[in-house]
Amino acid sequence: MAAPALARAGQSGARTATGRVLLCVGTYSNPQGPERSKGRGQGIYVFEMNPANGALTQREVIPSDANPAWLALHPTGKYLYSANEVANFGGANSGSVSAYTVDRTTGHLTLLNTVSSEGAGPAHMSVHPSGKFALVANYAGGTEAVLPIHTNGELGPATDVIHNQGTLGPEQPHSAPVGSYAFSGHDKPHAHMIQADASGRYVFAADLGLDHILIWKIDLESGKLTPNDPPFVAVPPGDGPRHFVFHPNGRWFYSLQEEGSTLLAFDYDSQQGRLREKQTLSSLPKGFVGTNFTSEVRISPDGKFLYAANRLHDSVAWFSISAAGMLTFAGEEWTRGDYPRSFTIDPTGSFLYCCNQRGDAITTFRVNRSTGALSFTGHYTPIGTPANVVFLP
Repeated sequence: MAAPALARAGQSGARTATGRVLLCVGTYSNPQGPERSKGRGQGIYVFEMNPANGALTQREVIPSDANPAWLALHPTGKYLYSANEVANFGGANSGSVSAYTVDRTTGHLTLLNTVSSEGAGPAHMSVHPSGKFALVANYAGGTEAVLPIHTNGELGPATDVIHNQGTLGPEQPHSAPVGSYAFSGHDKPHAHMIQADASGRYVFAADLGLDHILIWKIDLESGKLTPNDPPFVAVPPGDGPRHFVFHPNGRWFYSLQEEGSTLLAFDYDSQQGRLREKQTLSSLPKGFVGTNFTSEVRISPDGKFLYAANRLHDSVAWFSISAAGMLTFAGEEWTRGDYPRSFTIDPTGSFLYCCNQRGDAITTFRVNRSTGALSFTGHYTPIGTPANVVFLP
C-alpha cells in the first residue's frame, strides 16, 4: 500500500503518453509460497487496463522465482521495487528487495539490482515520499529495514535495521467472531507493514505479534529511525494489526487487524506523529460466526469510502466515512475467488481489482462512486497466486 503522496502521484498520471493504463502484479512464484503452499506465478506481470470496462490484457511477464509478492513505486514513476518473500538471500535467513527501471510507454521492467531485506519473509515495502529510501517490513524476521535509493534507482545496503521487541499478545484474539480459530501469529514479533506519513517526518509499522503500531521519526540524511514519543499505540490484545491506511486529508488513520477482524479508526496528529483511537468495529457483517483473516484496507481516491478484504469469508466490505472520520458498515461483495490477499482501486476510482491468492485469478469490480458499492464486471484475469497490484504512471 502506498503512502498518500505516492498514491496521488499515480492518480495524476495513470495513463502513459500513448494513452495506455498500465499496471504491474506481484505474485508468489516459488515452491516456498505463502502459508506453506506452492507459488504458481511466474514473476511480475504487466497488464493494460481498458478504462471503459476495467478488463485487463496481459502484455508481459518479468520472470522471477523469488516471490516478488509486494510491489512499490518510486514517486517519480521511474522505478519499481519488489519485496521478495523468500528467506536465505545472502545467508542469515534474509529475504531480498529488487529494484527495476520502468519503461513508461510499455511498462517493461529492467532489473537494476537486488539487496538483502535484512530479515526473513519481507511481506511489505513502501517508498518514502522523498524518494530517498525504501522501507521494508520483514514478517518472519520481525524486523524493519531502511534501504537507501541511489540517484539511478538502485538500492544500497540498509542504513538502519530495527529488531522489534516487547511482550507478545495473547494467542486468542480479543475481538474475534464467535467460533473463530484465527490465531497463528503471536509466537514472536511479526512486522507486517511499514509506511511513512504524507509529510515524510514519521514512519509507521504494524507488528502483528506485539499487537502494536510502531512509530518512528526518520532522519533523511542518515536514514536512521528513532522512536517517537510515544513509540507505539496498542490494538486490542491478540487482534494482530496487519495493514493500515492514511486518509487523503492526512488527519485520520485506519488499522485493519488480521486475527480479530477489526478496524480501528484514529485521529492523527501530524505535528507530533501521534494516534488517538476513536472507534473499533468489525470488518465482517453482523452475526458472522466462524474463522476469518483480514488482509487489505484501502480508501477510495475521493476519501468517501474505506474498503477491507476478508479471507475465508472471501469478501470485500465497504464503509462510509463521516465528516468526523468515523466508519459505518455499508455493504459487502463476494470476491468471486478464494482467499483475497489484497486489492487495489484504480487511480480514477472506477474499478477495484482483487487478488484471489488461492483462486489464481484477479477479479474486477466496478465501483459506484456515490454509494461505494461494488458490482462484479464478469472479468476474471488468470494469474498464479496473485498478491499485489500497482498502477504505473
